[in-house]
Amino acid sequence: MNKVKVFRFQKTKEFMSRYVDKNLEILDLGTPNSMADFLKEEGFRLTSAFGFDFDLEPDEINKYDYDVLTAFEVMEHLVSPFPLLQKTKAKKAVVTVPLKLWFAKAYRNPVDPYDQHYHEFESWQLDMLLEKAGWKIIAREKWVPPFTPGGVRSILRAVTPRFYAVYAERI
Repeated sequence: MNKVKVFRFQKTKEFMSRYVDKNLEILDLGTPNSMADFLKEEGFRLTSAFGFDFDLEPDEINKYDYDVLTAFEVMEHLVSPFPLLQKTKAKKAVVTVPLKLWFAKAYRNPVDPYDQHYHEFESWQLDMLLEKAGWKIIAREKWVPPFTPGGVRSILRAVTPRFYAVYAERI
């Protein structure tokens, strides 16, 4: 696993550990993935929600049994995350997004239509989305990933926050 991924996983675990009790049932948006596996290994009770389109069928997430909603770099892939955030039965949420970078284009994978960013968030935009959907932000953090040499962009990335994490509770 590369050092940026290890960094992101560790920071996410540390952030979650401050706000989410390991006895709570967590519904993670997205297919099973290495972040979910890592958090399960760390003792979190996490189930992945997948098999339906979150934009077209936001109510589907309420067929699961859960207390906490997590979305680790998922919101930027949705056309409209608002209905899902508004309709979830969760009372707590942990959301991380990659931040919009002024020196890089929005991520797009021309081969896979689901592996691209519809949104490139600035921190205030994610805050506004959560608050408008009925959440109170309790904590937030920005993370600068470890330096990986590779040109001018890598130097800019070494001093620019790349990831944004939010813990919120339902109002």
